[in-house]
Amino acid sequence: MYYTYIMRCEGDKLYTGITTNIVRRFSEHASRNGRGAKFTRSHKVSSVAALWSSSDRSTASRLEYRIKQLTRKQKLALIDGLEDINELFGAELAEKCRREPVPSLTITPRVTE
Repeated sequence: MYYTYIMRCEGDKLYTGITTNIVRRFSEHASRNGRGAKFTRSHKVSSVAALWSSSDRSTASRLEYRIKQLTRKQKLALIDGLEDINELFGAELAEKCRREPVPSLTITPRVTE
């Protein structure tokens, strides 16, 4: 199973990517240990905003590409459920992707002494 996701980052920015394990990937982005994306190293991740599953990497990558082509306004409408994949990208892609509930993942602040 592959997942296409949109994450909210500091500065009210959005980041889109794909993964096979959303919990692991969120942790990688949040930790800034070099395993996350370059963008999320400079824009701290705060939450997963939206998540879609697909059975193969090709479909997940196509959805990621199409989401990245959207305007910010369209991405926010997609996150809020005001737009759906079928309306934006057509039935062929919509048939292969399913909206998933967003896991409640949080950032644990580091305590330094």
